[in-house]
Amino acid sequence: MKTSKHAIPSTGLAGLKENWKADLTSGFLVFLIALPLCLGISMASGFPPVAGIFTAIIGGLLVSFLGGSQLTIKGPAAGLIVIAIGAVTELGQGDAMLGYRLTLAVIVIAGIIQIVFGWIKSGVLADFFPSAAVHGMLAAIGIIIIAKQLFTLIGAKATGQETLELLAEIPQAFGEMNPDIAIIGFVSLAIMFLFPLFKNKYLKMLPAPLIVILVAIPLGIYFDLEHEHKYLFLDGHEYTIGPKFLVTLPDNLLSAITFPDFSQILSGTSIKYIIMFALVGSLESLLSTKAIDGLDPYKRKSNMNKDLVGVGIGNTLAGFIGGLPMISEIVRSSANINNGGKTMWSNFFHGLFLLVFVAFFPNLIHQIPLAALAAMLIYTGFRLASPKEFYKTYKIGREQLAIFLVTIIVTLATDLLIGIGVGIATKFILHIANGLPLKYMFKPLFTVQVKDDVYTVDVFHSAVFSNYIKLKKSLDALPRKKTIKIDFTNANLVDHTVMENLHHYQHAYEHEGGKFTLCGLDHLRKSSEHDLASRKLKKTKLA
Repeated sequence: MKTSKHAIPSTGLAGLKENWKADLTSGFLVFLIALPLCLGISMASGFPPVAGIFTAIIGGLLVSFLGGSQLTIKGPAAGLIVIAIGAVTELGQGDAMLGYRLTLAVIVIAGIIQIVFGWIKSGVLADFFPSAAVHGMLAAIGIIIIAKQLFTLIGAKATGQETLELLAEIPQAFGEMNPDIAIIGFVSLAIMFLFPLFKNKYLKMLPAPLIVILVAIPLGIYFDLEHEHKYLFLDGHEYTIGPKFLVTLPDNLLSAITFPDFSQILSGTSIKYIIMFALVGSLESLLSTKAIDGLDPYKRKSNMNKDLVGVGIGNTLAGFIGGLPMISEIVRSSANINNGGKTMWSNFFHGLFLLVFVAFFPNLIHQIPLAALAAMLIYTGFRLASPKEFYKTYKIGREQLAIFLVTIIVTLATDLLIGIGVGIATKFILHIANGLPLKYMFKPLFTVQVKDDVYTVDVFHSAVFSNYIKLKKSLDALPRKKTIKIDFTNANLVDHTVMENLHHYQHAYEHEGGKFTLCGLDHLRKSSEHDLASRKLKKTKLA
């Protein structure tokens, strides 16, 4: 359904006056989803539970007014758990509080770098990274989250630190699980997976994480998790449960503020994690914002560079007071759209509700079992690494699946930075194997001609992920509401990332009233039946 230009919601105070009911309602529903996720992400990251709340409050109350997007929800994300826990562990060397404070310093510097990224207009980074490598990175993050959170779900203790070690420990962990905790965990996990299947329109209005909390808290009270005690299960084995299986929050929100420790900020480990937070955080945020733009019923286009500056400012402040890093988070942002959010005020209201709830009802949050939060994170991890993602990538082409799998395997064996780097390198190697000369790797060859108000862009030789940014800049320089034709008659290679980016570009350009077409692809062989599959010469090798 197309929306007329006049129906686009106003911004600023006019937007508040015009849409406050819709944004207030959506902000409240997003808050119900965000509260448990912020707590779970914090604890999975090795941070105090309140750290994620700090970040979401800053993302809502401050970054709403600084970002370049109307509908994205800013807050902590599961995708950064792996980096955060790695930083706390490596920097702390066994001292969790020291690792936490040293990581806060890393977040502050990474936030400043993100501000610089925005100033130098690095928003185009979202168009550079090959799709298969990005999805492989996200799938690897999902597997890592599942491996780490499964132990919390069943009340077992992990001995290993690395993901592959944890995966190997899982069979043993099930033999040592705490039955009462496992019941809470598995019931919560079942709700997360089964609740979305219900078709009742009234049930669909309730977010699954809220249902998990409403069920898990009574179960925790029934099992008396508030008081440490021992109990015997069916096999006669003795188990211990107590408050350590519940969320712990300070009575006073201000007392939870923690300042960063900059004493090791120039160490090799700190620099590594600064790069990871800045690059991966920026990439995830940009990709999320780009995806939400596609879901926006009003088809508004976010200012990626401005949004990056806003996120950077938010991260710098969050690091200074003890918060997690933030991004434009896609799950909560999608919920914002589905719940009828119209402007950035919905993000503001979500942050406001979090502030009020944590400030006045910390005792209620303390009743939430950690196993319930683990179930939510495992569900998030599964969505990132579901079999559907593997199949979808395979359908695009075997080369895409190879890049996807290589990125996953290397990330699991090493870390995110090396994983995404090797994924990109694999893409380069495949392009070279297909005959792409190095001189065209980063420099596209194309001409732009105008005739009868039609702008024809003739692409020569190759259009691949690494040279797409220059092509996009030229497209952006063309006038809107015209006819643009991308002609690949003289091209020998067009990769999937370019096809996908041009597909999104076509959608946005035509929504603005123009016409955008691709032609001249018939002489190229598709790597699969997928519409956006990569293409190369059918018979002859590239010159």
